[in-house]
Order: sequence, then structure tokens, then C-alpha cells
Amino acid sequence: MTHLKKGITSKQAHVAIPEGTFEEEHGRDGFYGAVSHLYHQNSPTNWLKIKGPCRPYAIDTRKFEFGDEPVKFLFNDDVALFMFHKIHPEMFYSRNADGDWVIFVHDGKGFVETDYGPLTYSDGDYIVIPRGTTYRIVPEKESRFLMIESKSDIRQPDRGLLGQHALYDPAVIEVPEPIAFESVEDKYQVRIKRLEEFTTVTYAFHPLDVVGWKGTLYPWKLNIRDFRPVMSHRGHLAPSVHSTFIGDNFVVCSFVPRPLEEDKDAQRVPFWHRNIDYDEVIFYHAGNFFSRDGIDAGMVTFHPLGIHHGPHPKAYQNQRTKDKTDEYAVMIDTRRPLKMTSAANSALFEDYWKLWQF
Repeated sequence: MTHLKKGITSKQAHVAIPEGTFEEEHGRDGFYGAVSHLYHQNSPTNWLKIKGPCRPYAIDTRKFEFGDEPVKFLFNDDVALFMFHKIHPEMFYSRNADGDWVIFVHDGKGFVETDYGPLTYSDGDYIVIPRGTTYRIVPEKESRFLMIESKSDIRQPDRGLLGQHALYDPAVIEVPEPIAFESVEDKYQVRIKRLEEFTTVTYAFHPLDVVGWKGTLYPWKLNIRDFRPVMSHRGHLAPSVHSTFIGDNFVVCSFVPRPLEEDKDAQRVPFWHRNIDYDEVIFYHAGNFFSRDGIDAGMVTFHPLGIHHGPHPKAYQNQRTKDKTDEYAVMIDTRRPLKMTSAANSALFEDYWKLWQF
């Protein structure tokens, strides 16, 4: 459609916003589709009250009751999000037939045994385990994980004009080396997850007896500190530029420390938007979460499509007092609406929606 302009507007999005106005981006298709910018006289999130389920949520995953299984807290037909707390290794091996795993290590250290060999893990690691891989998490230190289950295969984002070394250089990716585990027990169990049900298969030999592998399908590891954010010193960019992993109908992004925009006219905090085609989830890993007041490491925010979201008032008012961000966070944007589980509802920060009130 033809690009039109009416009334009081800025010349460019997110730059030199007219005094006394609040710029909102109304966009489709996750910042890639048709878009307009509206210039409000009041903050779109300065609401008096919200009645109904379409509102901002904060989930304190630290309040979950953990057992032997990961705790599911958000899900749809494409992706499900879990938290997992491990102190000791399992006595069995696992295989997920329902989807690929992206396991983000919130804290702890240890290694993941797989058919392909072991991968060590520590704070900030992403570990991609393809559907059907046999694996076992072996903590050497108490560990907490954000686990993303994808019904589709996990892919790397297209770098386009940025070139193949943008976002993260392929050289920083680690893959396992086979070590062919020897059988020292009388029996070994592999527990297979399929359609949310479990089947246990027992072997008289070690199931990870692989002596070599080749091909294009394998587990791999990337640390969030190796992510190199795309940025502009003259204008705030959409969060989609931080894409780290791609699945069908969702994307996983990494927020890491970066310099803030230098241009005196550029907005330095996330712009208000009602990205109508995607739900937005952010897991806060470490640091000072500049645009989110009242949120600590280990918490999750969930912004359903349809309701505005943007910077908290303190962040907006203080955006010129900082020169860089100091945060690590994982964002999951989903095209299909997410549903909350009973675990999520039991750990809500009930007054989160009030934090936008000026």
C-alpha cells in the first residue's frame, strides 16, 4: 500500500519525536509487514485499570515447585516453555519425540551427554538438542534452565546483507565429540517423550555407545556472550534484529549489553507498540533491566498480542542518563497466542500491569 502521512509526525521513525507526543508503532508480521506510527498526546500504557485476560503478565519462575520433570508455563501448538531445576543427574536417559529442545542455562554448570558425545555447559549457554536425540543432563553444580520445546526444527537466522559472520560467527559454535560410553551396568533405561506421554525402553548395554558421527544434524552449543548485537548509533532498531534461533511461527532473540544510540534525537528505549501478530515473552537472565522496572533475574514477562507495551515510565524519563545497556535476556516471540499453565498462574506478579502508570 502507498505510504501516507497526516497530521503531526516525525520525519523518521523513533527519531526527533515531536515534543509532547508519544510515538507508537502499529505493525504486522513481527516488524516485517505493513506498519504505521501514531503520535499520541498520552502514553498508550498509562492506563487506569485493565479488566480481562489481555494484559501484561509477569511470572516469577523462582516460585515454581520443581520435581523430576520440567515445569511447563506457556505453550501453543508450535512451542512450549519450561523451567527446570536440577541438582543430581537422572538415573535414566531421555529422548524427546515431540520436538527440538533449546536449553538456556540460567545458572549452574555440568554437561549434557548425547548420542553424539558430551557438551559441557555453564551460565549463559544455549544448547540445541534435535528431536529424537538421546541425552542426559548431568549437573556438577545446582543448575536452572529455561527450556524451549519446538515442534519444528531449530534453525539459524538469515544474515542477509549483514554477511555470514554477523550475530554470531559460526566458529563460536561447539559440537560434541563422541567418546563411546562403555557399559558398566546390567541395564540402562531410555525414557521417550511422545505426545506428552512417556515410554521406557531398557537396554543391556549403554545407549550412548556411538564411536563416530557425520552429517548435518547434531546437537550444538552457543553462549549468549558470543552474540554480537546488530545496532545503529542513529536510531533504535526493532528487537527482531537480535534473532538467534528460528522455528516455525516463532523466533528466539538474545538481548546483551550494547551501547545506546548516540544521536541526540534518537529514542534510546524500546518504542511503544501493539505488535498485533505476535505474543512476546522475555526471560530475564542477568544484569540491570533498563526498560523493565520491578523485574529481577529469573522472572518472565508475557505481553499478549493486542495490548500495548513499551518502556516503563522511569526508563523513558531516564533514557539520557545511561550510555549503554547492562542486561542479558532471552526473548521468544510467537505468531500463535500462548496459553498459561496453572504453574504460571500460581507464580504471577499480580500488580505488574500497574508499573506503566505515570
